[in-house]
Amino acid sequence: MGKLLRDVAIMGIGQTRFGEMWDLSFRILGIQAGMKAIKDANIESKLIDSLYIGNMSSGLFMDQEHISSMIIEEVGLTEAHVPATRVEAADASGALALRQAIFEIASGQSNVIVVGGAEKMTDVTSDVASDFIMAGADKAWEGLFGASLPSLFALMARKHMHDFGTTREQIASVAVKNHANGARNPFAQFQKEIDLDTVLNAPKIAEPLGVFDCFPVSDGAAALILADIDTAKEYCSEPIRITGSGQGSDTLSITNRSEITMFGSTIKASKQAYDMAGVSPSDIDVAEVHDSYTIAEIIAIEDLGFFPKGEGGRAVFEGETSLEGSIPVNTSGGLKARGHPFGATGIAQINEIVLQLRNKASGRQVKDARIGLAQNMGGTGGTSIVHILEVD
Repeated sequence: MGKLLRDVAIMGIGQTRFGEMWDLSFRILGIQAGMKAIKDANIESKLIDSLYIGNMSSGLFMDQEHISSMIIEEVGLTEAHVPATRVEAADASGALALRQAIFEIASGQSNVIVVGGAEKMTDVTSDVASDFIMAGADKAWEGLFGASLPSLFALMARKHMHDFGTTREQIASVAVKNHANGARNPFAQFQKEIDLDTVLNAPKIAEPLGVFDCFPVSDGAAALILADIDTAKEYCSEPIRITGSGQGSDTLSITNRSEITMFGSTIKASKQAYDMAGVSPSDIDVAEVHDSYTIAEIIAIEDLGFFPKGEGGRAVFEGETSLEGSIPVNTSGGLKARGHPFGATGIAQINEIVLQLRNKASGRQVKDARIGLAQNMGGTGGTSIVHILEVD
């Protein structure tokens, strides 16, 4: 994939706290994140040419579809009839919304776009939420026969342990690291550190994965303001360029894959992103990856080329992905501790990278971060999106 026709940059970011936000509606969450991003970008709403919103399941969780029109109405952009588009790719909805907006600006069709992501997941019971969440995987061929999302990732974990000698302690160390980072993130759902024994002794969800190996059900929203580089520089003192973007797909079910200890969609998406940006894995200073389950982070850091296949567990356990490590991963706390409102996750990952590259990730700042990567995945890897960001 070649370079973008126009350089694209992020000029503003905004986010709500993630968690069980029972007193805030979907509309309010989206408005709060969007207004923060507009304020951060130092622009007026009249400059906005278009809006994209990532959302997986408003129809299931809220019994409300056509949320793009709803959001435009709530933020007061209906008089200008600003085009608004909802994008869905399960957990990767936010990242895919961003990718579509990047191409719209790169093509010259628009100069300033609001990209948001939001999900309201806690207004239903946990059993109902689990059923809805399984819709991101193959519900007919896997869910119908008793598989849940945790059990599918547990299969991946068992196979990784069998093939590469990955230990339960190594897998659990992902949760320990990410909770330590989340404790330093004021937007995180969980802001408390945990130790290895806590993870290992927690109730099992799907052997070998326990409670602390699995993402929480979350509400929340995140937004960013995207612009061509000339517009971004006019309004923003520290625009962050998006230099690489890639997307890959795979089978919806893991049953039909030849290998379940890798995400082929991530490998494809990362190759596209690296080639577009003209960088390699060794150039990345900080990364946000899709750790919906602890094993997913281990597989992702291998697929992204940060570590050889089978070495991801060891790398995390030995601190190579910590804040002081060779490649800090999930400095925000990740999906595991920051929270995982599906539609918002991909945008929240990007916002964390922007903070790192601005040198404003207080308490969890990676020293001298200049190039960052975000990997967002849908379901069990049916879709993967990878973006690379650089300091202008």
